[in-house]
Amino acid sequence: MRLNPFTGVYLTDPADMWRRILDDPYRAHYADDLGLWLISRHADVRRALADTATFANALTLAPVYEVCPEAMNVVVQIDAPPTTAAADPPAHPRTRRALRATFANTADRVEAEYGAIVRRRVDQLVSRLVARQGDQVDLVAAFATELPLLVVLDILGVPDADIARIRRWADGQIALIWGQPDPAEQVRLAQGLLEFWQYCQELVRQRVDSGDRRADFISRALAYRDDDDAVLTVPEVASLAFNLLVAGHETTAGLLAHALDQALSTPQRWAALTEDPRTVPAFVAETLRFAPAIDGWLRVTRRDVTLGEVTIPAGARCLLLIGAANRDPSVFAHPDRFDPHRPDVGDHLSFGHGPHFCIGAGLARLEAGIALTRLAAAIPGLRFAPEQHRSYKPNVAFRAHHTLNAIIDITAPVAVPAAREAATVESSTAGG
Repeated sequence: MRLNPFTGVYLTDPADMWRRILDDPYRAHYADDLGLWLISRHADVRRALADTATFANALTLAPVYEVCPEAMNVVVQIDAPPTTAAADPPAHPRTRRALRATFANTADRVEAEYGAIVRRRVDQLVSRLVARQGDQVDLVAAFATELPLLVVLDILGVPDADIARIRRWADGQIALIWGQPDPAEQVRLAQGLLEFWQYCQELVRQRVDSGDRRADFISRALAYRDDDDAVLTVPEVASLAFNLLVAGHETTAGLLAHALDQALSTPQRWAALTEDPRTVPAFVAETLRFAPAIDGWLRVTRRDVTLGEVTIPAGARCLLLIGAANRDPSVFAHPDRFDPHRPDVGDHLSFGHGPHFCIGAGLARLEAGIALTRLAAAIPGLRFAPEQHRSYKPNVAFRAHHTLNAIIDITAPVAVPAAREAATVESSTAGG
């Protein structure tokens, strides 16, 4: 089987391929073009995410292709210790405890510690959009990617002046690991990633040398380690910051873009959100299921794994098709229908499952909820520009929009009859 994630049908409408894979009687398929085993059914993906004894994380952040020697010479200089996505026991339980202690990860803690930050940044960006009444704006660049990056900079105590290069470095990491760059681009991206790691090291080193302790994440992580390397090392603090600066904004940026895409692609949906903001949390939850920002994730088998009639050998890299698992008809009724009121939405796997469940899930939900609520209130006439068409950046794991071109219209649109009911039952398979 060939997945072809960088071109063709999978890039434009992955749901079509997900349906074909799910309909196939075999529970695992080998993608010749990627050298990866594909796991798509909800139960199998859920097991692989939870069973770290069988499905290891060690190669999760290793590129999905053979890196050219020049780029590899740069990559080997990045000596960041594994702490989050690429960590396995015994390191992962220890660093995960540190994260839980220093990064708000429950709804109540997220609201208490980060709610004011999120609202301030949302209001800042919404005000900028309102000031552009009548203009055409790319909501990806002007809102969806900007908001979570500003929020995570505030949480980590990083200056706003660094936003441009952090965005460039983070985008480069995703392209380097899960994209398909040519050798020259690999070298450029690898050099950027090394600079990114050195930047994070310097952030932590300055805080250590100055003894300055603030309310931000880096200060809290250093206080948590209390000069005890058995608890957390200084390089591990830098590694946590390194990972949070990418994961803390790229995934939420994707969630925001997908939510805006689903809302604006069908005007009745946006009308329903403007009429009743109480529906926003359910809309965000269904967006997570229907159009996950990360629709594939990597694992490597520690031993032979048999799924139905197929045996995946030990040492094999696997691509867990989260997007397909979220459309598994054995779990979700009418899986290709976007329905914010479905009772089974909570079974999606977009934040993972098990010991690596996304530590930032609560923050992502809060940001998306506040962002959509305040956008809908301030710009009720927001709509896609006529020339807007859906397209994604070529990538194995992250499904990121190129653009979302929209018209800023702060006036209320002409009433759409039965907007709420239409948005509830309207069916669409696009944007998976």
